[in-house]
Amino acid sequence: MIAVPEGPEGERADVALARLLGLSRSRAAELVAEGHVLLDGNPPAKSERVLAGAMLEATIPSVTPVRVEAIPVDDLKIVHDDDDLVIVDKPVGVAAHPGVGWNGPTVLGALAARGYRISTSGAPERQGIVHRLDVGTSGLMAVAKSEHAYTVMKQYFRDRVVDKTYHALVQGHPDPHTGTIDAPIARHPKHDFKFTVRDGGRASVTHYDTLEAHRYASLLTIKLETGRTHQIRVHLSALKHPCVGDPLYGADPTLSARVGLERQWLHAVGLGFVHPRTGLAVDYTSTYPDDLQKALDLIRSLD
Repeated sequence: MIAVPEGPEGERADVALARLLGLSRSRAAELVAEGHVLLDGNPPAKSERVLAGAMLEATIPSVTPVRVEAIPVDDLKIVHDDDDLVIVDKPVGVAAHPGVGWNGPTVLGALAARGYRISTSGAPERQGIVHRLDVGTSGLMAVAKSEHAYTVMKQYFRDRVVDKTYHALVQGHPDPHTGTIDAPIARHPKHDFKFTVRDGGRASVTHYDTLEAHRYASLLTIKLETGRTHQIRVHLSALKHPCVGDPLYGADPTLSARVGLERQWLHAVGLGFVHPRTGLAVDYTSTYPDDLQKALDLIRSLD
């Protein structure tokens, strides 16, 4: 139990906790959200501010660390590398970082196998991770190598100033052809590892535009304002136009088999932001991997 000094007065409870206990912001926020923190004997709201003299108490549960194994991933491409950042083109079947229940290859493990050193705060198994892609989604991902880049990039994503562009091949033809999906996302009440649009979920906003319309499917370009887990897949499924090859969210298995897909047709094609060290605008692009290009070509041929 700690009496809040004058310095952190007026700060959010998680920010004050991080400063007073030397925790990362994300870890402090997790402790507050999970009910492990008391402010004057009561669980604080997420945005509640602390006052000098208030009693802040935190119970930090023991966590078995997840080890980052240096597992080579030959087809992971390095798009950019400097002292602060490495931009990778992640192949399908690779997670961003180790986690409970995942024993396969990871971006961090692949970088470790190539001799990269990541020196940032946060849990050891997630060092440098400022955003993630699903295991079944390919494309561009940024990893911070320095503490400065990690801090700045995390704030960029909180402030929604990173330009993230995806392409998705979806079943049918969205109507309207261009639109915005503004619908809250929460964990699915009946299925593990699945999410759904539901009242009370986290605010989620997806913008889409149709690039190509074909007989059985449409190619969309997608911009994200928020970055919820499975956000694009959940929102497109809610529109009744799931990604081709995504049975978890309602894709037609017959069409998936016809175009030879064993994962969702979703690729992170663009990533743009202001470089945290130089202050210059940077923009990176990625081409479709072979399995997605082949499926798209087959969809085009079915017209």
